[in-house]
Amino acid sequence: MSLTRQIAHNTITQLIGKIISTLLGLITIGLMTRYLGVEKFGWYITTIAFLQFIGIMTDFGAIVVTAQMLSEPFHDKTKLFKNLFALRFFTALLFFALAPFIALFFPYPPEVKLAIIIASLSYFTIQINQVFVGLFQTKLKMHIYAISEVAGRIVLVLGVWLLIKIDAGFLLIIAAILAASIIQTMIIWYKARQETAIGFDFDFKIWKDIITKMWPIALAIIFNAVYLKGDLIFLSIYSSQADVGLYGAAYRVLDVITQSAMMIMGTLMPLLAFAWSRQQKNEFKKYYQQAFDIMMLFAIPMMFGAITLSKKIMQFIAGPDFAESEKILSILAIAVFGVFLGAVFGHTAVAINRQKETLWIYISNAIITLIGYLIFIPIYGMLGAAWMSVFSELYAGILLFFTISHYSQEKINFKTTGKIIFASLIMCAALIFVKQTHILVSIMIGIVVYSAVILLTKGISKKTINEILERG
Repeated sequence: MSLTRQIAHNTITQLIGKIISTLLGLITIGLMTRYLGVEKFGWYITTIAFLQFIGIMTDFGAIVVTAQMLSEPFHDKTKLFKNLFALRFFTALLFFALAPFIALFFPYPPEVKLAIIIASLSYFTIQINQVFVGLFQTKLKMHIYAISEVAGRIVLVLGVWLLIKIDAGFLLIIAAILAASIIQTMIIWYKARQETAIGFDFDFKIWKDIITKMWPIALAIIFNAVYLKGDLIFLSIYSSQADVGLYGAAYRVLDVITQSAMMIMGTLMPLLAFAWSRQQKNEFKKYYQQAFDIMMLFAIPMMFGAITLSKKIMQFIAGPDFAESEKILSILAIAVFGVFLGAVFGHTAVAINRQKETLWIYISNAIITLIGYLIFIPIYGMLGAAWMSVFSELYAGILLFFTISHYSQEKINFKTTGKIIFASLIMCAALIFVKQTHILVSIMIGIVVYSAVILLTKGISKKTINEILERG
């Protein structure tokens, strides 16, 4: 099988897995919103947002650094992986052991603080799994991660459903999240052992090389945490848990969907790093353009579709009690474009070793957005949080685009993007025309119309489709 087809099959496998896990994730949200109600769902969102904030603050770019360093010809791969694993394991252990103690200083209900204790172990496993994701990305075997994610989501859906049946309460719902994480981790570890030796190594010369790669990314991610999760953190402090629940319902719908951005760029980033580190200019240019086109292929119709169908989406997924979430979803949908844009150029910055040159973007974004949160959330509540989130994502995405264009000396061709926008507008017109239909029918019509227009305008060529479908 050629490298191009290998990449394509790897991406398709991930995409299928992501579609399944996304559907399961949305089912889980629907079960929780209907069982917990607005206020208790707010408890869940506060718990998850707090731990995600800690997780992002201590992410250190483990996935991208692992994928990048394993793609470079500078270290013995087994020894390097063991050092990466050791560094990730012990830093994650430290911060998630501290998380419950940090939560004590926040004005959260006692149930939320207990939930943070239970869920901390779940987020610890997510953090240490990052190095395995980087390993699978390098070997173009992300189907392994996709399988583990789907298995974890199945356990979560079944667990939540059974606990709701016996009216187990909020804290046991949180325990189901932990069980799902453990299942996913067990699968990942088992398969990773077939690819490389797993263990701890403490070669501090390698640690120095890892940290040299990591620190600009880590610093950027720390500032990222302010604008990525600051909206929920400040909303949980200044507003009621009911408002957090309404905002969080819309947020979780988009959060589940936009995870595909990191999945797609995770596949292409090692190839960008490989081509750049070996000065293969034409190969780099091809993957760079390919990454942008693929991301826009998903980002733009997602944004238009979510805005057009926001009312139907929230009523179908979360239920009638969350009707007010419709406005939040239609606003946050605009941020989807910024998330995908930031993913393309943020990952490319790592691939071309220009992390340091992008730090000013994350720092300035964090400062401006933090000020915005402090001003607008106390006054406007959910709407203030939503619009500041839109600003922060677009600010980062646009400035990263200009910065990486400068340092890579590569120009993006927007011809395909124009066709994607045209196809998305036709899709929206079709959705408005069939607005009385069930949401699932509307989504299917939207997908068919969008796909048809993309194919007719040659947004994706037949040659590309044939190459993807061919078996080598």
